[in-house]
Amino acid sequence: MTFLYKYKILLYLFVLSLGFLSSFSLPPYNLFYLNFFSYPALLWVLLLNSKNKIISFNLGWTFGFGFFISNLYWLTNSLSFEDTFKTLVPFALILIPLFLGLFYGISTLVFSFSNPKKNILSILILTTTLSLFEYIRSFMFGGFPWNLISFSFVNYLEFIQLLSITGTYAFNSIIILIFLMPTILFFNLKKNIKLSVFFLSIILFSVNHFWGKSNLRQYDLNEKRDLGFTVKIISPKINIKRFFQNEDPIEFISELIYISEPNLSKKTIFILPEGILSSLYFEDLKKYKDLFSNSFSKNHKIILGMNIYENEKIYNSLLVLNNELKVLDKYYKNKLVPFGEFLPFEKILQNFGFKKITQGYQSFSADDRRDLIRLNNYNFVPLICYEVIFSGKINKSEKNYDFILNISEDGWFGNSIGPHQHYSHLIFRSIEEGKAVIRSANNGISAYISPKGQVIDKILPTDKGFIEFRSFKKSNKTIFSSQGNKIFFYFLFIYISLIFFLKLRENK
Repeated sequence: MTFLYKYKILLYLFVLSLGFLSSFSLPPYNLFYLNFFSYPALLWVLLLNSKNKIISFNLGWTFGFGFFISNLYWLTNSLSFEDTFKTLVPFALILIPLFLGLFYGISTLVFSFSNPKKNILSILILTTTLSLFEYIRSFMFGGFPWNLISFSFVNYLEFIQLLSITGTYAFNSIIILIFLMPTILFFNLKKNIKLSVFFLSIILFSVNHFWGKSNLRQYDLNEKRDLGFTVKIISPKINIKRFFQNEDPIEFISELIYISEPNLSKKTIFILPEGILSSLYFEDLKKYKDLFSNSFSKNHKIILGMNIYENEKIYNSLLVLNNELKVLDKYYKNKLVPFGEFLPFEKILQNFGFKKITQGYQSFSADDRRDLIRLNNYNFVPLICYEVIFSGKINKSEKNYDFILNISEDGWFGNSIGPHQHYSHLIFRSIEEGKAVIRSANNGISAYISPKGQVIDKILPTDKGFIEFRSFKKSNKTIFSSQGNKIFFYFLFIYISLIFFLKLRENK
């Protein structure tokens, strides 16, 4: 009995360390090759314990917990700004990874019911269950598609051009399959089968690499188009703690104008981040109209994130303004951050002194429209903060557009790996949609990214300044932008069909 107890403890510690190890494959480390050990080791442990359903579930849950606690610890930083929330830090640090780890646990539980054996079939089944429940995680309870294992390849542009066809979730299933493949080395299979699988994998990997390289080379030959105006992406790096110190708004506005370096005669669109004037509603900003009209001209348009109070509701909005602060266009955020921008079960939790993490007590309201913003004959899809992480969900109008526009406040992440993880989604969205991404982030990574995921220019969280451009290259419409996440289900059908076929062969 003592031996069994010690065995279980060591087993769970081993699997916990596997999850922890896998987290270093994600940005900003990108040590993807670690998963060629951690994923096969997880599968092997599951095969040895598959008859015990409880242990199978616990193993997946433990792996998921180790994975998420080591790459999402920074979420607790958002609780450190007000004393009300500081006591919740230890609970959030543990409970969030425990919850997210459940999706791994359910995956391995379902896997155990398939009566897995040491063969290729078990690789396919675990690939299917993991990729399916990672997809479910991305949409259930509002969804949190953060740190899918496929993001470990974000720096390998030739390889991830496949996203233009598959999208993130189908691509994620392919990556899981690739990471699990080395397990066949330990299966009792004929040598020629192992060699065939090995060489087929190498061939497919090489074909994808050269196709991606050719894709990038072809795009580089595209002619640059002059926009007819300049775009300035502003990265002000205003410390988020200053917003809790009731500083004079004139200081913030003057600082933003100074960093923007407006040229009165130059036709320019200035893109500023979300949340930089969070202590003001837009109506209050009008008191400082002279600061804008004296610093900007009729040649200028200003895009920035502002809070708007309208019909007794508060909206986190993206506004397009002229130099007289007249609203030319606007977008109200659709996808709000739970606890950050709204308090779930607000009427109940308010009685216990809880509120949303951002300033003020009233929760933001969500809108359900995302119309394109048209500026100087070009269309932009507006996205605020983490709305950019939802694959296949960004263009609700389904009309053609030219740019993905994202504004964000990443100061809530602190000096952590969080801004780098957030930024990685921009590269995936650009390739999926075949559109350039413009991003202005306060205390995060601001960037201009090509439709192929190439980083044309960026500003790191530690720096302030601006990115300036006045030309761009268009790309062809992608298969994924037309089909969306239906492609994931096509892949799921292929996996299930292969599993069914191999099961039939196994039973003969």
